[in-house]
Order: sequence, then C-alpha cells, then structure tokens
Amino acid sequence: RTLSGQTVEAFMISMGHVRLFSIGLNCALGAAQMRPYLQTLAEQAPCRVSVYPNAGLPDQFGEYRETPEVTARLVGEFMKDGLVNIVGGCCGTTPEHIAALAAEARKHAPRPIEAPVASTHGVDQ
Repeated sequence: RTLSGQTVEAFMISMGHVRLFSIGLNCALGAAQMRPYLQTLAEQAPCRVSVYPNAGLPDQFGEYRETPEVTARLVGEFMKDGLVNIVGGCCGTTPEHIAALAAEARKHAPRPIEAPVASTHGVDQ
C-alpha cells in the first residue's frame, strides 16, 4: 500500500486520467521486498516504470548494509524480467550502488511500452 493507504491497483486507477511519462516505486523497501508491487505496476502501467529501492532495510542502528553488488543483482532481476525502464537508488545507496546499477542496466533492454507516451515537449516517443 502507498502512504495514503491505496493498493497499487487503486493507485493506477487514480492516475489513469493522466498521460504520464513514468510511474514508479521508491524508498520504504529494499529491492527484494518491492518485487510483488513492481510486478503489478509493470503489468498495468501504460508508461515507463521506475524503481528506486533502498539499499535493503535499515538495521537496528538505522544503517543500510546491502552492498552495491546485491542491490544491482536484485534490480538486475527486474531489468531481466522486463519490469522497469528507469532505475536508481534511495536511502542508503551510494555512488558505488549507482555505478553498479548502471553497469547492470547495460546488460538489459528496457521494459517495452505498450502505448505511446507523450513527452512533455510535445514530441511523442
């Protein structure tokens, strides 16, 4: 559920009237816990899908211990399965995490977009 209490399905319905460039998930969870929500979003989104996970969940001291390699492997599974177009990191990610994500992204094609998406500059892509 989102912070407002909506399910992913309800959120997609509430955003259905907007021609979005992208829609996605960030923060709150690490990549391992995001997958079921991301799967639903990717199945329903007519636009690009983004994901910006935390570097795992914080430990008892509020530290994020997931390594760049683990984050890249988990997000790489999203890319391999065609779930995302845009990737990045949120809480606990470092420049090393982002570099590992970029290296992993070079190995995969972006998620296919079923419907045309209007750009904010008046040019359809």
